[in-house]
Amino acid sequence: MKTKFLVLFGDGINCENETAQAIENAGAKADKVHVNELVSNPKKLLNYQGFAIPGGFSFGDHLGSGQILALKLEKNLNQELLKFCETGVVIGVCNGFQTLTKLGLLPTPTFHRSCALIKNKQGHFINRWADVHLNTMSPCIWTKNLPENFALPIRHGEGRFVVKDSKELECLNQNQQVVLRYCNDENGSTERIAGICDTSGRIFALMPHPEAAVYDWQLPYQGVAYGQKFFANAVNYLREC
Repeated sequence: MKTKFLVLFGDGINCENETAQAIENAGAKADKVHVNELVSNPKKLLNYQGFAIPGGFSFGDHLGSGQILALKLEKNLNQELLKFCETGVVIGVCNGFQTLTKLGLLPTPTFHRSCALIKNKQGHFINRWADVHLNTMSPCIWTKNLPENFALPIRHGEGRFVVKDSKELECLNQNQQVVLRYCNDENGSTERIAGICDTSGRIFALMPHPEAAVYDWQLPYQGVAYGQKFFANAVNYLREC
């Protein structure tokens, strides 16, 4: 029986096709489920082992990126999300990262907000490829055996990672929850943070788009695309479990 992922779509999410394709490339089954369908049947989430919140502009980024989607999910899937996070794997990309932090499922799945993604220091949307550095000490199951440095595309207006206070940042660093950092200061993120995970390493989110870097020809220069490896890692982890 194939490992199954629920890939959320609708209401402005626009990267569900690429995300589902990367999951299927890794040998799992990807079901694209509309936000309204999931909200009307919260227990549907528990039929899956993986949950992906792709990038895009959910609800037009009104009230802040990911804000309305986070409120909608928390109000209707509170207990189901907590139960899923006990054993399942979760990825949030770009708008998904914004949603997971506003939900309070990262850096700890407790519905307590301690970090956020705010407007880029440039004050405008950025769309380019960025070099990222991997923390090889991180428990993140999504990034195992990736090289320490590689490139991924970024495209966001609110990608600047900030934390509530220095204590929260210290905790992230001590627990090795900072998974990816930009090699250069791309948007003003605290300590150039590009992606974080929870302490189990199963819940992971990042601003760059791995689903848009799964084939070598997608790179703007000759090289190796490592985006597919993220999804292969998650599928292999679930199979081994």
